[in-house]
Amino acid sequence: MRRKSPKKGRAAGLDRQAADLIASECLAQRVLLVNRTISGLYNDALRPLGMTVTQLTFLVIVARRGPVSPSEVAKRLNMDKSTLSRNVRLMEDHGWLSVSPDQGRSQSLTIESRGRKLIEKALPLWQGAQERARELLGERGARSIYATADNVWKQVEHE
Repeated sequence: MRRKSPKKGRAAGLDRQAADLIASECLAQRVLLVNRTISGLYNDALRPLGMTVTQLTFLVIVARRGPVSPSEVAKRLNMDKSTLSRNVRLMEDHGWLSVSPDQGRSQSLTIESRGRKLIEKALPLWQGAQERARELLGERGARSIYATADNVWKQVEHE
């Protein structure tokens, strides 16, 4: 006599229902799909410069805010410490930014001339990726992403 697998029958039906529910309604799954697709457009465009869209965004924050603490950049990008450290090290090695001691144990990040020049070189590539992303999302979708991101940022910023 053959034994039934524990996943047969009612349990398998529940597993399938749970999977169907998650697959059809999961916001995270859809946000990840959009993120990977759109980030991929920018990363492909920026690849000839040897950088990613995350690194470009990082440099732009440092360029706009002047000397800034790594923790402030991490907060603005919602980035964990290990990803932050890895990116700071890489960008410092490339000469795009410098790290200098601030008060006490804290540090400050400053964009270097190579980083400024890189942003200028990235601009037309970024513009091309921006145009492709807008085409893919449609104008309504792009406006929706701006509004949603602004709303989420305002809520997260006050936590």
